Amino acid sequence: MMPIFVPGVIFAEIIKDNVMSLSIEDAVKIAIKNNKSIQIQEQRVASARADILYTKSLFLPQVNTGYGYTYTDSVFSTSSTGILGSSGRKDPRIYFGFKNDNSFNISAEESIYNGGANIALLNQAKLGLKVETETLRAAKLDVEYDTKRLFYGILLAYENKRIAQDLVNQAKAHYDTVKMKFDQGTTSKFDLLQSKVQVSKLIPQLVNAENAIDLLMSEFKKLLSLDMTSPVTISGHLEYTLVDIRESEFLQTAYQNKPEMILKKLGIDINKWSIEFAKSGWLPQVSANAEYIYRSNDIGRMVNTRHDNWNAGVKVGIAIFDGFSTKAKVDQAKAGYGQAILEKEDVAERIAVEIRDACLNLKEAKAIIDSQKDSVDEAKEALRLSEERYKNGVGINLDVLDAEVSLAQVEQNLAQGIYDYILANAQLDKTMGTEFLKEGSK
Repeated sequence: MMPIFVPGVIFAEIIKDNVMSLSIEDAVKIAIKNNKSIQIQEQRVASARADILYTKSLFLPQVNTGYGYTYTDSVFSTSSTGILGSSGRKDPRIYFGFKNDNSFNISAEESIYNGGANIALLNQAKLGLKVETETLRAAKLDVEYDTKRLFYGILLAYENKRIAQDLVNQAKAHYDTVKMKFDQGTTSKFDLLQSKVQVSKLIPQLVNAENAIDLLMSEFKKLLSLDMTSPVTISGHLEYTLVDIRESEFLQTAYQNKPEMILKKLGIDINKWSIEFAKSGWLPQVSANAEYIYRSNDIGRMVNTRHDNWNAGVKVGIAIFDGFSTKAKVDQAKAGYGQAILEKEDVAERIAVEIRDACLNLKEAKAIIDSQKDSVDEAKEALRLSEERYKNGVGINLDVLDAEVSLAQVEQNLAQGIYDYILANAQLDKTMGTEFLKEGSK
């Protein structure tokens, strides 16, 4: 059999006998590592970092060099004793051109002040990196939650299968008891048929429980980007850690840490700088430039002191009237700023609802757990007593069948309650922006 490998990751410690055994921590790590949406978002983070470098470049001078050649059919010239024939240190700075015109130059241009537009762009780029980073964290929180949902869903499915199997085994064992009593003539044929039908009724539940495991496991493998044919087992228990419900503290944590809330705060800051960028159209634009150039009709003798020249200058401009385009941009940016504030308030209200919902779910699941966990022992005892009574001829067959179903129902309710509590806790962590692999005990 070929060894199993996780795409992009080597987890030798979780592979034994070609079977991958995953804990919840292993599953979350693999899901985050292999998730395509997270990988795409990581590239966006890298792109945002590059954008910061680009905006920083706007503050630096732009230096260029170039070479040019022009052939001219006819060029005005003077006599041999005229201007071009002078014997000074350099050729005069007035000339009419060359038939073969070669030029080589180095130039530099610097934006000294452009109304604060470059500063606004740089700050927006820095905020943009934070936006992409928080978006990445939000994607990881979504994957963590989905991984928990499926991981513990599989554990719940295994528990439901165990309960269904126990129920079938109990029904078969009871049928054997009834058949023995029927053969002895101490019970009716009705009881025999009723017990046999009970076994038949329970088989589909067991099959459904087995199929539920396969379906959840397929979805789990898909989330982790694992080969569907690779054997995977789940290492863990359907157990919960009690959470001390402090709704106001949870809410404050969510306001500070939830990525969606942070993104809205960053959106407000980005729109502030959008206003400053738009206002730059009303302010002066100051730039400076310089150039050093060699020009000659002979490329082999071009770079010398007789053919060099230079120039430098400063340019200042201000828009007197731009057709109200700057005003329109400023108004648009202010509207975006107001919208960002409203969106932040809307998210804050939704977070409050999500926190309340998670706390209520925790309370509800805890109440179900408390009501069912003590009933399991009582249901087991009731089943034992009903079986004893029936064997001794003082109980009826229906009491045994009801006791079997009641025990299974109580166990299912308890398992479902524990799963709901775990999922409510996971939802609370997601709403508060608590990363599973970094979180401590509550």
